Amino acid sequence: MTGYEPSYYAATANPSPDRPALMGRASADVAIVGAGYTGLSAALELAERGYRVIVLEAEKVGWGASGRNGGQMLNGLNPGMGTVEKLAGESAARALWQMTVEATDIVRARIQRHGISCDWEEGYVHAATKPSHLAAMVEDNAIMAARYGYGASRVLDRAELARHVRSDRFHGGTFDPQCGHLHPLNYALGLAAAAEAAGVVIHEHSRATAIVDGPRPLLRTATGEVDCAHLILAANAYVGGLAPKVADTIMPVATFIIATEPLGLEAAAALLPSNACISDSNFVLDYFRRSADHRILFGGGAAYSGRPAPNQPALMRRRLAKTFPSLAEVKIEHFWGGLVDITMNRLPDFGRLAPNVYYAQGFSGHGIALTNLAGKLLGEAIAGQAERFDVFAKLPHAPFPGVSTCAPRCWSPPCCGSGCGTCCRSAASALCVLRDGRFAPSSG
Repeated sequence: MTGYEPSYYAATANPSPDRPALMGRASADVAIVGAGYTGLSAALELAERGYRVIVLEAEKVGWGASGRNGGQMLNGLNPGMGTVEKLAGESAARALWQMTVEATDIVRARIQRHGISCDWEEGYVHAATKPSHLAAMVEDNAIMAARYGYGASRVLDRAELARHVRSDRFHGGTFDPQCGHLHPLNYALGLAAAAEAAGVVIHEHSRATAIVDGPRPLLRTATGEVDCAHLILAANAYVGGLAPKVADTIMPVATFIIATEPLGLEAAAALLPSNACISDSNFVLDYFRRSADHRILFGGGAAYSGRPAPNQPALMRRRLAKTFPSLAEVKIEHFWGGLVDITMNRLPDFGRLAPNVYYAQGFSGHGIALTNLAGKLLGEAIAGQAERFDVFAKLPHAPFPGVSTCAPRCWSPPCCGSGCGTCCRSAASALCVLRDGRFAPSSG
């Protein structure tokens, strides 16, 4: 599809209209910055509650992480519930866990209710790369059943794991049927269509350039402005200079994916028999799954510079061959990358910049489920039921030391130095840092 960075997802996207840029002045009950999962989920939730909603998107619906991610929908939170209990307390941790389980239900329900064609498949395997990792999984699984009443996940030994993934890399793992995988861009496009059917107005090619605070905040673009009773910032890794206070608590990190040529059903199923999605237990993990047309989509790597290494596709191919030696010479037809936003403690960062200005970001690798939950909680909060939103908002967050992030547009600095959103446009997005009062390319 035109307007998207090249990827397997863009090459296989469902048809979607080109939505006109904002021109002139408009008014809404709620204005939202960003037409990714967070913004679209909030827009749908609010429209169904009777609010007039306008969404401003700098590029195209799902242009960022929502349309480029690994496609794995997981429950839970990045750091694990033991860490969450230490940070938030036992009661809040239980509430957070239950909401993450609800988050996966929200996604499945929206796919069914709105008829979203996004290649949804159930099942997720967390594969242990070391015996010690498997022992930790066994312990964690028992804790989740005993303390949180979650019994859907079950432990797999090496033989049982082979029903899901056939690779000598792994010693066992866990399987969760409540999680699964989908075509992320097509899900975003379907969510946008559902929101528009509910009355939401989406303007693409409408980068928000400034916010004027007040009883009715004013959101400006180069060609128009929206006044609103409530404002939601849902730009995540791309929020940049629009809200520096919000940007300081997240770090955009690049991750990358390759897609093989079509292998055929028999060959793909020989590697991943159950069609579950897989992630391994390493800190910088590999994650992979089958596509609907029988490719292997294989992701991994983490570039804190926001840019790929010069030999990134070759690095990815070697990781793929280590997992599946039979694919050592397979043709790689697609390579792409993009930014995810992480927080210091790897927990989502929800909050308010003013009583009528909300934000949600920092999903730290659990974005598909948590962004959809965020949209629902933002809708509840604006409707006057903020208790659940505030469970997340009370989580402690600190800025990344010495670094303010922006969201320029290039993998090949130098940036122009004039601020966020004004850098060159290229194959994806990079990370710049604030040094001596101006934006400059990051090292590394």
